[in-house]
Amino acid sequence: MKNELCLPAVFDEKVKAYAQIFTKFNKVHSLSNYKDISEQVLDSIKPLEIFDLSAKTAIDVGSGAGFPAIFLALAMPQTKWHLFEPIAKKSSFLSYAKIELGLQNLEVHSQKIELADKFTADLITSRALSKTKELIKICEGFYDENTKFLIYKGSSVMEEISGIDAQIYNEKNRNYIYFNLKNQGEIR
Repeated sequence: MKNELCLPAVFDEKVKAYAQIFTKFNKVHSLSNYKDISEQVLDSIKPLEIFDLSAKTAIDVGSGAGFPAIFLALAMPQTKWHLFEPIAKKSSFLSYAKIELGLQNLEVHSQKIELADKFTADLITSRALSKTKELIKICEGFYDENTKFLIYKGSSVMEEISGIDAQIYNEKNRNYIYFNLKNQGEIR
């Protein structure tokens, strides 16, 4: 199912600003191996074309250098984003990027999600953090049966998501896994 991607008018301008900030920080702090973030930006927002990601409150777990959360926050300004990143240099970068990009819909939590005060999110995202079932476990207290999960995975995911009724969209070496826990039973 394809949705028409309608990005805010300032999206491209903000992505360029992010690229400058990222390049500057990355030289000193080694946030990521990416030299050109173009593909990462497209990868981050691709699910907006595929799934209904509408949410009032969203969480990104293990936000790293901001992929996908920064770009989803730019594309979804009506959603309040909570980014959980325990590594100080990365959470500092995310906080700086938030200020520089004027992302008032984003809050950076410099801690592991397991240690944070619980609240229920409408959407939980993660990219390359942990196995899907482990992610569900560490997010306990942040979801209910209606919370949607969007997990960015590499090429081999079928065994990892066995027992989870999920929509999977594959493009190149990326699998976008989308599900909620309604009627899933116990996931182990």
